[in-house]
Amino acid sequence: MATDRSGMNAPTTGGRTGLSQGSVPLAVRMRPTSLEEVAGQQHLLGRGSPLVQLATGSRESPGGVSVILWGPPGTGKTTLAQAIARQSGREFVELSAVTAGVKDVREVMEKALTHRDLYGATTVLFLDEIHRFSKAQQDALLPGVENGWVILIAATTENPSFSVISPLLSRSLLLTLKPLTDADLGMLVDRAVEDARGLRGSVVLGDEARAAIIRLASGDARRALTALEAAAASAVAAQDDDERESGTVPVVDADTVAAAVDRALLRYDRQGDEHYDVISAFIKSVRGSDVDAALHYLARMIEAGEDPRFIARRIIISASEDIGMADPQALPIAVAAAQAVQLIGMPEGRIPLAEAVVYLATAPKSNAAYNGVNQAVADVKAGRMGVVPNHLRDAHYAGAKRLGHGKGYIYSHDAEHGVASQQYLPDALDGTEYYTPTANGFEREIGPRLDRLRGIIRGD
Repeated sequence: MATDRSGMNAPTTGGRTGLSQGSVPLAVRMRPTSLEEVAGQQHLLGRGSPLVQLATGSRESPGGVSVILWGPPGTGKTTLAQAIARQSGREFVELSAVTAGVKDVREVMEKALTHRDLYGATTVLFLDEIHRFSKAQQDALLPGVENGWVILIAATTENPSFSVISPLLSRSLLLTLKPLTDADLGMLVDRAVEDARGLRGSVVLGDEARAAIIRLASGDARRALTALEAAAASAVAAQDDDERESGTVPVVDADTVAAAVDRALLRYDRQGDEHYDVISAFIKSVRGSDVDAALHYLARMIEAGEDPRFIARRIIISASEDIGMADPQALPIAVAAAQAVQLIGMPEGRIPLAEAVVYLATAPKSNAAYNGVNQAVADVKAGRMGVVPNHLRDAHYAGAKRLGHGKGYIYSHDAEHGVASQQYLPDALDGTEYYTPTANGFEREIGPRLDRLRGIIRGD
């Protein structure tokens, strides 16, 4: 048995160690012990930055600013917190918002206060997934943060503006983490192959396999190391007895990676920012008539397991909002796609969805109807309504005619061209125009016709 730096026993596999060290995943074993080992996030790790100050301070250093780390999964939020605690020697307490409650938070605060008063030492509280804490639970953090009993390092994958209470935001520094670059991921993968905490050189990683792992990771360090670990295990398992006896080091190639990692695990939380970012990009691509981008984002949602009914609803909205009367067939096609998905389900449902997306993306665009109803609603909300003209009021009940309802109404079908000259809007809005057709698509024909209609109706 071999021993790693932490003193853990590592099983030997064919004379090579590093493929399995107990049940500890490779991504956990490879976590940096100091900020110098952290890959990426250099915009947060410059000389004198808040994180560097936290890490370089001693356990007796007074105070420190609390921070909220916001970024996608696998960008190093937990890594940064643990590296700061290890490097500074401060007391480090880790809670997860998934399992912790108000009682746990208060116990940490009490111990931190006692520790500060007795030993003059500062406690770092790392709270993972703070967005899962309720308002009451987040309120329990305020006394400790405000009075300096703890230095809070909170991590979240969701926008703190919506998931963290304002008092806590105002007492903390918000730091945004970025997805790791390909160079960052490459450095992490190379280190994991050779490092004593990692695979210890037990496999050789081919260039194509390395590129495939980086591509599949999509900026997520944890995903890259998980894929590497799985591919390395597959490469070793595929060796025959002769190769093992001769001590041949197995090679991880692109086929090994493809076999070990069946598909790219998309970073897509249906309740988080990625959900909203992708659907936003999808709608804007359709609106911008980029059919290729629209299909790309459609595929990302489908592969991530997004509810196809949600996608279909957004397509229907886009047909009405962005195409409108420039192509009146857009809405029926969008509705038909939604009905088809309901009838046939997935994965075949992707086909009518794609057909609708292609139609909408390549159709002429107009938001005139959308703008028109928005302006009308704004007038109504602002009280610009007026009373319904008497000649348009219901005259079918007893006493209506005595009140003058319906008097003077001209039945449109009796007029020439089926259009009568009379006032329809209330007096306060007479002459208002909400709908202004564009010169795109079918609205090129609507525009001149609308001018003639308005001229007859208004008696111009």
